[in-house]
Amino acid sequence: MAENNTNVQPNLRYSDEELQEFKEIILEKLEAAKQEYKTLREAVTGTGNGTDDTTPTFKQINEGAESLSKEEAGQLAQRQYKFIQNLEAALARIENKTYGICRVTGKLIPKERLRLVPHATLTVEAKEMLNKR
Repeated sequence: MAENNTNVQPNLRYSDEELQEFKEIILEKLEAAKQEYKTLREAVTGTGNGTDDTTPTFKQINEGAESLSKEEAGQLAQRQYKFIQNLEAALARIENKTYGICRVTGKLIPKERLRLVPHATLTVEAKEMLNKR
């Protein structure tokens, strides 16, 4: 006879439908982040192939990046690259169904937080607890 484990919390992880919603949010943010990273890298290296035929938003971002110093653009590019890595790690967590689980408390991170910070690995409480140390 199979043992029924009643100790498992029903909300131990997000449903596949919820994970799909988060995946779509992350993919959208990832695409935008990669585009911005590319623009910042071009500002640092001084390369680029013109923006005459691109969307107005991209042109505006590119012109803004060009006005930054190479050092500032380099720092922003590094930050953007880390953000991309964090988003890609979040996608991996979605694939292995551990997305949205706080790495300190094991509790589900609220959906509202994940919608704002889709690469979050901590609940706000856990983050505050770690910052106090």
